[in-house]
Amino acid sequence: MKELSENEIRFKAESYCVQAERCSSEVCRKMQQWGATEEQVARVMEHLLAERYLDESRFAEVFAWDKMRYNHWGKVKIQYALKDKGVSAHDIQHALSLLDQAEYAEILVRLLSGKRSRVSGRNEYECRQKLIRFALGRGFSMQETLYALEDLNMGEDEDF
Repeated sequence: MKELSENEIRFKAESYCVQAERCSSEVCRKMQQWGATEEQVARVMEHLLAERYLDESRFAEVFAWDKMRYNHWGKVKIQYALKDKGVSAHDIQHALSLLDQAEYAEILVRLLSGKRSRVSGRNEYECRQKLIRFALGRGFSMQETLYALEDLNMGEDEDF
């Protein structure tokens, strides 16, 4: 494989960043796959940040919004995914605070409503517990899940 110059790596990294929002760790990993040295990676990363090809805060906002809207993830799962990508806690909290709370709650209610028709159990309690585990697995908090179950008239003491 041909060794790339720093300018070629910079150009490829710019093209990679223009295709979609990327976080720093993804771009670093990609440049290392291309055979860039640590010094080249550092200089190119400095360039990408200065020219705003990369912006961790912007990435976190877009990532959180996409995962909520299209993958129907809860805030807990989004937070762990962003943390795994090396995004700062401040940027994660900021991105999560920008999510539309009404849409977020509606997504959870829709998820539970759809799952409700496919869940079977020996009694109402068992079905409710399965729905709670499902929502927690999707990254929604226990409190959010309980509120959504109340919206679906599936409170603790009610039949469904």
